[in-house]
Amino acid sequence: MTSRGAGTAFSRKNYRLSTEPEKSKLTGREGPVHSSWWHSSGVLLNPAQLSLTGFPATLLSDQVAEGRLGPSTVVLDHTSGFEGLLLVDDDLLGVIGHSNFGSIRATTCVYKGKWIYEVLISSQGLMQIGWCTLSCRFNQEEGVGDTPDSYAYDGNRVRKWNVTTTNYGKSWAAGDIVSCLIDLDEGTIAFCLNGISLGTAFDNITRGAGMAYFPAISLSFKESVAFNFGSRPLRYPLAAGRGGYRPLQDPPVADLVKARKLLGYLKNVIHLGIDVTEGKLVEKDTSMWQLQGEPTVLITLAHIFNYFAPLMCKVYLVEDVLMTFLLSILERGGAVEAHPLIQQLLDLMWLLMEEYEVHECLKQLLMSLLRAYRFSPIIPDLGLQIHYLRLTIAVLKHEKSRKYLLSNVLFDVLRSVVFFYIKSPLRVEEAGLQELIPTTWWPNRFTKEGKESKEVKEESAEERLRRRAYERGCQRLKKRIEVVEGLQVQILKLLLNNKDRGGGEASRYIFLNKFRKFLQENASNRGNLTVLCPPEYMVCFLHRLIAALRFFWDGHKAKTPATLSSEAYVPPQLFYNGKVDYFDLQRLGGLLSHLKKTLKDDLAAKANVLIDPAELQAVTMDDLDEDEESAMSAAQARPPVPGWLSSPTLGRANRFLSTAAVSLMNPRRPLGTLEKIKVRTLSVEQRTEEDIEGSHGNEGLLLGRPPEEPEQPITENSLLEVLDGIVMMYNLSVHQQLGKMVGVSDDVNEYAMALKDTEEKISRCPKRRRDIHEELLKSQKVFSEKLNHLSRRLAWINVTIYSKEKMQDIYWLLRVCIRTIEHGDRTGSLFAFMPEFYLSVAMNSYSALKNYFSPVNSMEELPGYEETLMRLAAILAKHFADSRIVGTDIRDSLMQALASYVCYPHSLRAVERIPEEQRISMMKNLLAPYEQRPWAQTNWILVRLWRGCGFGYRYTRLPHLLKTKPEDASLPSLQKPCPSTLLQRHMADLLRSDRDLAPSFLNSVLNQLNWAFSEFIGMIQEIQQAAERLERNFVDSRQLKVCATCFDLSVSLLRVLEMTVTLAPEIFLDWNRPSSELLLRRLAQLLNQVLNRVTAERNLFDRVVNLRLPGLESVDHYPILVAVTGILVRLLGPQAAERATAVLLADPCFQLRSIQYLLGHAEPSALAAAPAAAEKRHFSLHTYTDYISTEELVKVDKMLSHLSEESKQAAATTLPTSEEDLCPICYAHPISAIFRPCSHKSCKACINQHLMNNKDCFFCKATITGVDDFTKPSSS
Repeated sequence: MTSRGAGTAFSRKNYRLSTEPEKSKLTGREGPVHSSWWHSSGVLLNPAQLSLTGFPATLLSDQVAEGRLGPSTVVLDHTSGFEGLLLVDDDLLGVIGHSNFGSIRATTCVYKGKWIYEVLISSQGLMQIGWCTLSCRFNQEEGVGDTPDSYAYDGNRVRKWNVTTTNYGKSWAAGDIVSCLIDLDEGTIAFCLNGISLGTAFDNITRGAGMAYFPAISLSFKESVAFNFGSRPLRYPLAAGRGGYRPLQDPPVADLVKARKLLGYLKNVIHLGIDVTEGKLVEKDTSMWQLQGEPTVLITLAHIFNYFAPLMCKVYLVEDVLMTFLLSILERGGAVEAHPLIQQLLDLMWLLMEEYEVHECLKQLLMSLLRAYRFSPIIPDLGLQIHYLRLTIAVLKHEKSRKYLLSNVLFDVLRSVVFFYIKSPLRVEEAGLQELIPTTWWPNRFTKEGKESKEVKEESAEERLRRRAYERGCQRLKKRIEVVEGLQVQILKLLLNNKDRGGGEASRYIFLNKFRKFLQENASNRGNLTVLCPPEYMVCFLHRLIAALRFFWDGHKAKTPATLSSEAYVPPQLFYNGKVDYFDLQRLGGLLSHLKKTLKDDLAAKANVLIDPAELQAVTMDDLDEDEESAMSAAQARPPVPGWLSSPTLGRANRFLSTAAVSLMNPRRPLGTLEKIKVRTLSVEQRTEEDIEGSHGNEGLLLGRPPEEPEQPITENSLLEVLDGIVMMYNLSVHQQLGKMVGVSDDVNEYAMALKDTEEKISRCPKRRRDIHEELLKSQKVFSEKLNHLSRRLAWINVTIYSKEKMQDIYWLLRVCIRTIEHGDRTGSLFAFMPEFYLSVAMNSYSALKNYFSPVNSMEELPGYEETLMRLAAILAKHFADSRIVGTDIRDSLMQALASYVCYPHSLRAVERIPEEQRISMMKNLLAPYEQRPWAQTNWILVRLWRGCGFGYRYTRLPHLLKTKPEDASLPSLQKPCPSTLLQRHMADLLRSDRDLAPSFLNSVLNQLNWAFSEFIGMIQEIQQAAERLERNFVDSRQLKVCATCFDLSVSLLRVLEMTVTLAPEIFLDWNRPSSELLLRRLAQLLNQVLNRVTAERNLFDRVVNLRLPGLESVDHYPILVAVTGILVRLLGPQAAERATAVLLADPCFQLRSIQYLLGHAEPSALAAAPAAAEKRHFSLHTYTDYISTEELVKVDKMLSHLSEESKQAAATTLPTSEEDLCPICYAHPISAIFRPCSHKSCKACINQHLMNNKDCFFCKATITGVDDFTKPSSS
């Protein structure tokens, strides 16, 4: 092979160095200096050593170890000895559970002696690890440890298993290493966790003839581990200092001796130099050694590497010899740049080793580094993690090695994202956090209900000292973690280097293609667990990538007139020009193929992008068949995808192991179905720098610039694609993980409240009750210990996930999405090409900042916070009803985000600050008819804008629920009322000015109220019938939930009607409007129906409320009756009481007793019939003085007096009506209308209401062309 670094090429096939010094012809004649060199370097001690044939025979052959049966290479037995469905790596050392409880054992067993193997824990769930015999039979419920001759340790439940179970050991976490030891001489089994002995787990295990023990494991779904039987150096070979244990697989002793001896020769060569001028050997500083082309040195090194190179392809030797040597070079401290020897050694490897040997050696080296980094225990100074990261940086600084690793290893074979992860310690004692944070502290600002206390209590001097000591400890921890994060960012800076064009494409462009493929695997394989990157890794990777990206972005700005990273966004042309692959992700306007067809003219006109007509042709079944065939062939040719759950490094095609399907044991992708691999116009894997950056008139990624975008690029095109990938990463799993980690903070709050409550009980406990006092002291101790543990763990999480710097990253991402959406919106119809995840990330990142980071850092302190809040409000207000957005899910998300926005005063004020035109447009969209669209959320938004202004509507929680603790006090629905008079005014103006809007909106509200309340009544009838049955019965919880939802919808619809009646009463009372009379009659009819159902004594509603069923907590008299009362009080006000009163009394369902019920006036007949019920407290608005003002109660009193008087007069003047003259539809009003052309008849109310929704006749289904007044002719 040839190396550009030197002018000499060597191959082991074409040179041979003689072992006889007298035959040396290196310089024509060997001088004394060269002779000294040969002997001092140790290479030419004697021919036997030089040819490496002088080793003891016992070392050069594998010994058959006594006490062991089976192959010398120990792996998992994938042909038998397993139960259930399992995924096993191709190296047969990593395994993932893919069924309820799958079991598998190794290929080798032991019957005598002391043996050890290690299990690398990749997930901390339910697993049982240990030993079993050949006779053990497992199934989906019983695994290792559940049969008489199997023994297991379960760190998830902290127990040991051998048919029965008892407490044992410590809890394990992902990243731990479990050592399994068996002593068959003493008959004991023990386990170690990260090298610390957990004690003897079992003694007197069964031994004797026919008893041999296999390593075995049982694991539940998604759990994963990797075994090390000895194919790699054991991390803890003498676990807990107990010697004499051998790994199940013998180490390659002969190769180890050879490799160490050759490494010694290499060190000698590096240590010694030839001073040609003085003719003597000199010792050199090894750290500054360089290969300078001295022929003697070069040929000596070539001779060493002739034997050393083949050994460096073996994983055991790479990890034990090469990695240890390279790490020792960096042990002297200082910056990585201060140790150029590693770069020189890598140059040597590329010069003197065959290419395939260098490739394998580098691959094994990175695998060993990744494994060591991931499974190193956390120590206070994070020294182990720093050590391995420094060597990784040193290797990646070598350009040729970096490009090879990027092209073939980092994303194809390794799970390199692990390098950017900082694991959170589950056991804070072992991580040294007790020394780092000796003083713990937790906030005491929460009430017993879980809400933040309103009273700001003065902090005591002791608590202030504790808090400050805790914060100092957190700062010490933060500084140490920042060192690790800085090294991780350095790695990414190396991978994003675009100046290393020597010998091929720059690193950044290789990284871009691999990064895009990584995103595709995580976006397109949501059901394939082995391919998905765990979300905890994604969070760390996202933050490091943001830091590296902003470094290069601002560096580019310093050289060219570009934009700072603080103003970054993704230009809209990336979404439609086809230069960036978005896989099959949904666009705002639907599928990409559909958008290309419908918007091809707009693309041509606005962006000068022409769509190939071949892309628009309809897909035929033949095309599908061809695609399937090409997909199959592409899948077979494709390299294996990294597996994320099993082996800590290798990502290989997994084997399925199933007792039911032996044919599945061939390597294949999990879950059976091969994803279709679509052939794209520009394959992601084949893009070059020119395709991305562009050149000579080619704009690269920015092809198709719309006129709204600036001509000057805002940064390098490649950085735009990285930014786009970061936004996609956040959407894939980062947001979900941020929400998950908040649970630790919630736990701290719960334990703090429990401790506070216990301390209060101790202070109140009588001295004579020592037994109670002692129990309370025990509880106090337990809570204090748990809080000490959790507060230190929370410190780690706050530093690594919720720190101020991490918050600024998420805030920066939010602003990127806002700018991207704003720029995309300006392109008009082309906005539909934007992927949905940009809107999702804008909403979710704001939610994360508000809900996840707030306890630690204040969002208000972020720069430009108020402006950002307003711009996001404008996006939500404009796009929740944007016709360019067609996806149901994203439209619902926008609606929910806007609904949450108006619940909080700060964000509601932001909505009020957006331009007036946008506010009016938003309100108009909210008032669109409810039919043919999801209406519950928009109705809820209107209710929130009204809450605080309605009759008795100033409550946060319902009166009867005050004594119960809310599930989550931070829910938007449990926020204090914050009405918006500005938006109410816009609503009133729209209803008054738009003659068509008001009738259609109110008609839809009345229709939905009719439906919701009818459904509610129907369901409570079923619930009541079930409750009255004598036999034991259960009411479906889903039915109760739907029932409560219908009730809540009814109340919110009534509140919207109250809002409308209050803001624009003329819509109902000004009968010059064509629809006013009809709307008023319908409203009166519905109000009377609701009152009759709810206010009748001992009726259905009353009985179900008194049952207090779980799930129906919100169903009560108060919310629905005060909503109805609010409407009635406003309708029957002094301005137009006469007309509203007449309509209300004319409704046949009106009953005065329903109005009397509101003020607690029970029916006399009911009291006489049931004295026991009379003693029961009756509903009355007078009992809710904290919720209803005196003025409101006075209005209700006046309304009752007015209706009592008017109903007496109406009863005196009403004449009886013949049944034949009544409307055949409602049987409540006289016939007053006749239809054209069919001449059928009904009352005006019925036909007018019917015509708002349907034009067909009630009776004959003929189309009604007109309605005339009908008066019954007088009989002569």
